[in-house]
Amino acid sequence: NPSTLQVSAFMDNSPQGFGLMQRERDYANYQDLEAHYEKRPSLWVEPVGNWGPGAVVLTEIPTQSEIHDNIVAFWKPAQPLAAGSEYRFSYHLNWGAQPEANPQAITVSRTASGRADIAKPTPKRLFVIDYQVQGAKPAQMPEPKVRSNAGVISNVVLRDNPANNGYRLSFEFDPGEVTLAELRAELTLQEARPVETWLYRWTL
Repeated sequence: NPSTLQVSAFMDNSPQGFGLMQRERDYANYQDLEAHYEKRPSLWVEPVGNWGPGAVVLTEIPTQSEIHDNIVAFWKPAQPLAAGSEYRFSYHLNWGAQPEANPQAITVSRTASGRADIAKPTPKRLFVIDYQVQGAKPAQMPEPKVRSNAGVISNVVLRDNPANNGYRLSFEFDPGEVTLAELRAELTLQEARPVETWLYRWTL
């Protein structure tokens, strides 16, 4: 729930899929006997045919109440649609807990953040990202790469996470004087295997 309206655009050419996915499925993190947010479905849009260049636009709207659905995503073609013209877009909508995962994929299962130093006040933030491995783990440990367009990244550590047959990536982010930063984390493998890229917009 951002303090101000946030709009992000993810550029692509002929997208293969996009959507809003809910990863947190633990009732203990919601404690709502009426709404059951842990059971809310995800939606994955699977384009049919070539949609051409454009961007997936993610809009995050500030809200003061949990009853308001404040996250939306949609496809925006690179060229504006001309008034009075006809356009056809074909797609499949896949509803459910999660889309069908690639049997060899490495996906982000959880993200947590908090103050980097619990003993004293600090502007630094600690980020912890859990990755889940579908199938057998790679023979070698992946190489983590964490970047930001502002501030300073430090203490990047990747370790095995036997609890979910995956990995845990942690790092610290010092924003300095900035109030907004785009964070990006990647795991690089020697073998060809799909790995999710983690993107995070940090705001003060």
